[in-house]
Amino acid sequence: MKITSKRINFKTRGETDIIDITGEVTNAIKASEIRNGIVTIFVPGATGAVTTIEYEPGLLKDLPAMLERIAPKEIEYEHEKRWHDGNGHSHVRASLLGPSITIPFEDGRLTLGTWQQIVFIELDNKSRSREVVLQIMGE
Repeated sequence: MKITSKRINFKTRGETDIIDITGEVTNAIKASEIRNGIVTIFVPGATGAVTTIEYEPGLLKDLPAMLERIAPKEIEYEHEKRWHDGNGHSHVRASLLGPSITIPFEDGRLTLGTWQQIVFIELDNKSRSREVVLQIMGE
């Protein structure tokens, strides 16, 4: 079994910026020369998340709207009482979506559905420089 790691770096525009990283993940798998295995996609940090969606205009609006319904910005968060940084909702939202996903690949290709893309979601209330860690394992 072979294991290799890669990092993807980019800047975000701030809260609810959704960035399609499918191409970068695909390129990393090709460069690894691993044909069959899994890739774990991990976000270091407590206010970013990674998931899969159909990357289309409707869902790019629906996903942030859903997050606002579940973890609204305008309610009181204990995090705010301690840190006063305005991003208590960002931490809650990130914990709901999660910092990682694992996707199998076969013959060098991700096993995503036809309309499924891998996305990073910025949940912090400001723009950030982000890093996503890929760990590719297989044969």
